[in-house]
Amino acid sequence: MMTDCIFCKIIAGDIPCAKVYEDDDTLAFLDIAPNNKGHTLVVSKKHYETILDTPDDMLCRIISAVKKVAAAVKKGTGCGGFNVTQNNYRIAGQLVPHIHFHIIPRIEGDEFKFWPQGKYEEGEMEKWRAKIAKELE
Repeated sequence: MMTDCIFCKIIAGDIPCAKVYEDDDTLAFLDIAPNNKGHTLVVSKKHYETILDTPDDMLCRIISAVKKVAAAVKKGTGCGGFNVTQNNYRIAGQLVPHIHFHIIPRIEGDEFKFWPQGKYEEGEMEKWRAKIAKELE
């Protein structure tokens, strides 16, 4: 547990939350600043900062909980669909440095947008593909 981590404090019971699910490895609760009503967070009970720090076996257990909770969010909110997001590092929108997934219910006309779409210039896609693929060798 990280003593200055708000999610670790929630997991320890030091800060209350609107809990919707809990198992040995994860805790799921409503986001206090929801994009839409029913916006739920699924967090690892063990402190890892990002997806890159989290062991593969733990990621499997977290995503299993995300799947279970997402089904409940869809049914419980009556939403037409949902987004599952996971941010890594502050520049990507990770406000709490503790691995967590967002389950965001989507409702027709909610106007929630993730990003504007961009495009590659001629030949640029291959340059970026090669850079990323090289790191996987």
